[in-house]
Amino acid sequence: MMDSTSPVSDRAGDLPGLGSVAEEGAFSGGEAEVYQSVSRAAVASLLLGLFGLLAFPVLALVILPLLSVVFAALAFRGFRKFPEELQGRPIAVAGVVLGGLCLVLAPAYHTYVYLTEVPEGYMRTNFGDLMSDKGQPDAPTIEAVELNGKPIFIKGYIHPTSMDTLRAKRFVLVPDLGTCCFGGQPPLTHMIEVSLGGDQYATKSYRKQRLAGTLNVNGSLKPIDGLTGVFYQLRADILK
Repeated sequence: MMDSTSPVSDRAGDLPGLGSVAEEGAFSGGEAEVYQSVSRAAVASLLLGLFGLLAFPVLALVILPLLSVVFAALAFRGFRKFPEELQGRPIAVAGVVLGGLCLVLAPAYHTYVYLTEVPEGYMRTNFGDLMSDKGQPDAPTIEAVELNGKPIFIKGYIHPTSMDTLRAKRFVLVPDLGTCCFGGQPPLTHMIEVSLGGDQYATKSYRKQRLAGTLNVNGSLKPIDGLTGVFYQLRADILK
């Protein structure tokens, strides 16, 4: 009877390591390829860190760098959990650095501006002191009357219909971007007619304006073009 064992098989088994290699290839099927991808949390962290630069002009947007740091933390947790599958650690590092800097420096910048923006000799005030309460007559408030004739510092936005040209010495100041951007007739106590002294000119824009000057409170409406009229006027010495 013939031996069923193949001579080739016998020789393969006799050769050092050849039999084990053949057996390993037969049962393992080769090493599995690891699928790799860039961490989406890392990418989100970097993008939010870049948009976090907007927190310097607008403090409310400081939420963006905060989210950048949060997403970076999620990315690093993913790197620890899936070290072979996830890539993008440098992206997460850039995101957390940029987001962290914006998160710290933007509030510090706004604090510095707040503490130094009022010129010497002027009193900080805001539209909240001048605006009448809801349900009350749209007339000058007690606080406004007390400020009559006094040097004040106030911030606001240029009402778009109050300037016919790109640059002007007279315009109407309103308290918020909603009134500024969409125009229309604001409540009477939400407007200040500003006249600039010296060689100063205002440029039409949606940027917040900082003004220092003398406030005049009228007992009756002063008519102005395009709007019903104003109770408040500001002779501005300084425009920032």
